[in-house]
Amino acid sequence: MSELLTRTDRGLYCEAGDFYIDPWGPVERAVVTHAHADHARRGMGAYLTVPEGEPVLRPRMGAEAKIDTVPYGEPITINGVRVSLHPAGHILGSAQVRVEHRGEVWCVSGDYKLGSDRTCATFEPVPCHTFITESTFGLPVYRWAPQEEVFAQLNDWWATNRADGKVSVLFAYALGKAQRLLAGADASIGPIYGHGAVQVCNEGYRRAGIELPPCEYAGRGERGKDWDGALVVAPPGARGTPWLRKFRNYSTAFASGWMLVRGQRRRRAVDRGFVMSDHADWPGLLQTIADTGCERCLITHGSRRVLERYLNEETNVSAAQLDTWFEGESDDRGEEADAEMADAGNEGASNE
Repeated sequence: MSELLTRTDRGLYCEAGDFYIDPWGPVERAVVTHAHADHARRGMGAYLTVPEGEPVLRPRMGAEAKIDTVPYGEPITINGVRVSLHPAGHILGSAQVRVEHRGEVWCVSGDYKLGSDRTCATFEPVPCHTFITESTFGLPVYRWAPQEEVFAQLNDWWATNRADGKVSVLFAYALGKAQRLLAGADASIGPIYGHGAVQVCNEGYRRAGIELPPCEYAGRGERGKDWDGALVVAPPGARGTPWLRKFRNYSTAFASGWMLVRGQRRRRAVDRGFVMSDHADWPGLLQTIADTGCERCLITHGSRRVLERYLNEETNVSAAQLDTWFEGESDDRGEEADAEMADAGNEGASNE
């Protein structure tokens, strides 16, 4: 890889502007696509994000971190390189990074999804010469149902459990997915509680002006409490922990794009799987790449080989794989990130 951005041992580097995008090693200046742990890491000299991203980036980077913000679509110049951030539709504050220098335009998408989501800005395609895309769900089998259908399934499951006197425990990544699910939950069915890691992220969303239904902390000191009929949203890392015991009679579910695959549902050992992802599905990836009008596409993580082959054989886009440390909707990374958020603003609810 050469030209405007290069891959280095610290991440994607723009030599002309002397900055990195989502670096995985310590650098002086990091432009961040979003606050998930595989894209935003501690130890950078300064971070650049959009104003909506600061409330969820701050808990992860620490109170002393230098975080600068620039609104979506407003260009700034870094050492002669024009840089702007554009909605990625992934989680609150997620952004694509457009880099322009001497007439050459590149766009680093980070993680992204198409379609509406009232907890974050809607994805906008960015015209460019070279587009760097994820490919987490880069196989034709991955096609998402409208989120309204998934919310209806979730609320039916919760209402049925409530009628049976059960607690509904819904596992989802604490940052982004949990808030999207909360926004679609029908609060008239019953009370909603959140694990400590989820509550930390909820606070960030509320500080950014995103309305969420009332969600109480399901923490310590609740001995004897009647949880029947409640919806409890918890990170995947809470599965199998003593924290779950207090709910006694409960049903479990997991929300992820991986729930489309039967083997993944079985491995999760939950009662119900809801197919919902904050990443683009196969049609979404192809649509996005076409909408950018790019001549070249570099594919960072996920099912890279399949997407690379399709683009090279079926389109006019020249595609190649690009090795990075990004992981997409990875089970392990998600659980690690959940644990980080719990440590940032909670006294260890996951260990209860």
